[in-house]
Amino acid sequence: MKQIAIIGLGYVGLPLAVEFAKKYPVLGFDINSSRIAELARGEDHTLEVDTDELKAVIVKKKAQQGLCFSADEKELIGADVYIVTVPTPIDSYNNPDLRPLLRASEMIGRVIAKGAIVIYESTVYPGCTEEDCVPALEKASGLQFNTDFFCGYSPERINPGDKVNTLTKIKKVVSGSTPEVADYVDELYCSIIEAGTFKATSIKVAEASKAIENAQRDVNISFMNELALIFERLGIDTNDVIDAAASKWNFLKYRPGLVGGHCIGVDPYYLVHKAKAVGYHPEVISSGRRVNNSIAEHIANKVLKLLIHKGDKIKGSKVLLMGITFKENCPDIRNTKVVDIYRELIAFGLEVDLYDPWANAREVSEEYGIAIIDTVIPSKTYNAIIVAVAHEQFLSFDFKKYKEQGATIYDAKNIVDRVLVDARL
Repeated sequence: MKQIAIIGLGYVGLPLAVEFAKKYPVLGFDINSSRIAELARGEDHTLEVDTDELKAVIVKKKAQQGLCFSADEKELIGADVYIVTVPTPIDSYNNPDLRPLLRASEMIGRVIAKGAIVIYESTVYPGCTEEDCVPALEKASGLQFNTDFFCGYSPERINPGDKVNTLTKIKKVVSGSTPEVADYVDELYCSIIEAGTFKATSIKVAEASKAIENAQRDVNISFMNELALIFERLGIDTNDVIDAAASKWNFLKYRPGLVGGHCIGVDPYYLVHKAKAVGYHPEVISSGRRVNNSIAEHIANKVLKLLIHKGDKIKGSKVLLMGITFKENCPDIRNTKVVDIYRELIAFGLEVDLYDPWANAREVSEEYGIAIIDTVIPSKTYNAIIVAVAHEQFLSFDFKKYKEQGATIYDAKNIVDRVLVDARL
């Protein structure tokens, strides 16, 4: 029976480990020992895996079917397949940060045996697996690529917080470093993916397919965001325009909004980086990133203008900022653009209460240095309320009460009764 080791147990790695553990012996590895301890107890703070489902696959010994956990590198010895699901972030200059990926590759190189296959799921630019990861594997192992060990690439398609389009229900792109390995990887994923697989012609093609998936969405949303900036100046509601245009059968009904998270707000930079490396400056992708990165500042400045128009004093004005996660009904705060709204308001001297019933206060504090409130105090009044995330809890929020108290309400998610809002994106 195949012995599978999955490196990185976040939003991508854990669901994958659980599904494979239903059929194979799986070792879930993460360098974060507190994460390992949490999972060993059957708990998952990302909420991607149901507690009962997780506990049902946990076993004590890694050689038997099921899932066991470890932060000890030595436990990785003996696996037939290594699947890498570590983060691939960007640095402060929007350049790819491959350090987690290369460290994982070096670690696998220290434990890998002849005949093993290393499959990467982390999002990268075309060519990264063979040009960056493989040399790290070869150097650490002393083994030769496509002779002693092999590689595959199968980009993750996890949608955090989505309980409908889950791992097994989304078609999986697969690839391998040789035709035989591609078949092996295809068969492996077909054993757990109900929606089936699509075998790419090469690892580089599979890498590129993932890169353009998110770049396409980024560009489409940036178009809507640019329209929102135009239509605001024309005095018409962007959502009304979109609803009218959507009456045509082939109109793509994207909405304007903040673009954060670990995928859409990050992955296009990997494609931009590789394009520049081969001598091409991608105008459309880069322009889309600039537009989408400007929206948080636009929202903050619009609220400031509304407050000034009402005669409110800016410095010391109290603002309730609703939501900090990068999307609704999900605890994921990675690369959230709500933070940019918060910082812009603070820079102007406003007092901001940040409320999010889904976010972990400790994680927010550690990642962004921001304290969030546990609940909205009913007796407290606000000069402005900004709805930044469409959490289900916010749908029943009493916006009318605060409106009657004189609050300026800005709805960035189009969930508040429009008669109550002063402006919306």
